[in-house]
Order: sequence, then C-alpha cells, then structure tokens
Amino acid sequence: MLKNEWIKQGFIDEPIADGTDLKQEIRRLAKEKNALILAHYYTRGEIQEVADFIGDSLALARKAAETDADMIVMCGVHFMAETCKILSPEKKVLCPDVTAGCSLADSCRAEDLKKYKEEHPGYQVISYVNTTAAVKALTDVVVTSGNAKKIVDTFPADAKLIFGPDYNLGSYINSVTGRNMLLWNGGCHVHERFSVAEIAKLKADHPKALVLAHPECKGPVLAVADVVGSTAVLLKYAVEHPEQEYIVATESGILHEMQRQCPTTMFYPVPPEVSEGGLGCSCNECDYMKKNTLEKIYHTLRHEWPTVEVDEATARDAVKPIERMLALS
Repeated sequence: MLKNEWIKQGFIDEPIADGTDLKQEIRRLAKEKNALILAHYYTRGEIQEVADFIGDSLALARKAAETDADMIVMCGVHFMAETCKILSPEKKVLCPDVTAGCSLADSCRAEDLKKYKEEHPGYQVISYVNTTAAVKALTDVVVTSGNAKKIVDTFPADAKLIFGPDYNLGSYINSVTGRNMLLWNGGCHVHERFSVAEIAKLKADHPKALVLAHPECKGPVLAVADVVGSTAVLLKYAVEHPEQEYIVATESGILHEMQRQCPTTMFYPVPPEVSEGGLGCSCNECDYMKKNTLEKIYHTLRHEWPTVEVDEATARDAVKPIERMLALS
C-alpha cells in the first residue's frame, strides 16, 4: 500500500503477527527512534499506560515545547499534533490516525473567524486550544480550560474580546470574570451531551458523591457541580480528596488516571442524556480520541507515518499566541 493511501486512511493497515506484545514493541520502537509518546487523558487506558507522558492540552503543549526527542507521537486529536509541530517545527510529528478530528475545532473555520474579526474591528481574539493551526494564526492568545480565567484576567477591564470557539467555556469565563466577551457559538459533542437529569439520577443513587464537571459542559450542569475545572484540575481535586466519591461529567477516559491514582475511590461517569437508539449507556466518550489504538501507534512508529505538517506562514503566525499562552501560564 502506498504511503499516500496510508495517510488517506489515517493509519497503516497491515497484519500484525499473532502473539505480538504491542506495548512492548511500542516501547522498543520509541526507545530505538528516540520518540516521545504523548497521550491525552481522553484516550484509551492502554494507550495512557504505554505513553511517556499523559496530560491535558496545556501539559501536552508544554511537553512538546521542551522535549529533546527526535520525533513526537501525539495520541489525541489532529489539532494537538498540529500544536506539537508548531512548537517543534524541526521534529517529526506523528499522528496515529489523521482522521481523529475534533467537533469543537470543526465548529470554527478560519475563513469564518477572519470575516467575524473584520465585522468587529478593535476586538482581540482569545481562542481555545481546541482549534486548527489556521484559526490559531488569527488569534491574539490561545487558552486552555485550565488557564482561560487567568489569561482573560490579564486583559484590561475595558478590552474588547472575542472568545471562541467553545460557547459554554466562554460563558463560564464571562461569569467568573465579570466580562462580556463576544462568544463564538461552538461546542464539544461530548460535553454538550451531559445533562442535569442524568446527574440527578446518579446523585439519587450516590447522595454523598461530589459532582466534578468540565467547563465545556452547559451552564445548568456547571450550576449543580461541586468542582468545575479542566481535566487536570478535576484529577488533582480527586487525588487530594480520595476519601470522597465522585460523579464525573467529562469524557470518560479521565477515569483511567483517576482510578490509577485513587484506587480506593469510587468514580461514576455521567452518561450522555440520550444515546443512539434512545437507550442510556454508562459513559460519554469522544469518538475521535478513541480512534487512537495500540495497533495504529505500533504501525506509526514502525513506518514513521502519518506525519503532520503545518505550512511555514501559518506556523509562524500560530506559534505567537501559543507562546504567549505558555508565558502567561
């Protein structure tokens, strides 16, 4: 199969010998090729176990910026691999499945943001990290859910600001900062599916459980949460209070690391409001994150494909708001 076909499919599809210990082979290849494997908290548990480093978007961006590895394997979604390439243009950046997109990033196209900026002269753009390189290139500063409030607070009180693309996160930041930023109407397909009704059902069964919620959730969900924060913030709270039990309203992949660090703590994932077919399921997953598999990582390291590239002009503009974020964080 030709390499361009491998890229089109998003992974290299060839047989793996029976009995192959994929985790062992992945670690062998990573050492042999001086590759750093990064994984987001929302990936499958077995991928988190084989990674050199796991974290949220901010932690992964920092790791990509400081690594001395020759190549980076970004196990997450495509915009994360783009961010790695922007921060480490001299390194080979691999993405196990280039079709692993992001519903939130897809909700804001660069051409649409450019037009919106032209319609609102004098406004500065704060973009969530869950955006394409082209959108970052039109941005004044990038933020994550963990540092958004801190960075927004650095702007003068009368600053004219556009926040995108996550409407729920922007609305939450407006509420805790007293701002009135213009909000892009985008959302995450995972966090949009959480509802107060499903949390109430879990609360009835586990009345002592605290509710942990990601700020990409809708306002009513955040209103009933005991702790609101990024995946790293929610994990940190659980680790510091292991005697509690928790109802968790974010992508269920985070439960792997929560349970690893808090083996005696009970965690209850909030299901989506209505699953396919109208039947409730036990958790709410990101279909894109779950496209990453051990098989794809193995093939990616073996063949050093698919690679992620960002054109020089876009990268030159996109790196500025990312570096500003890292400096302010």
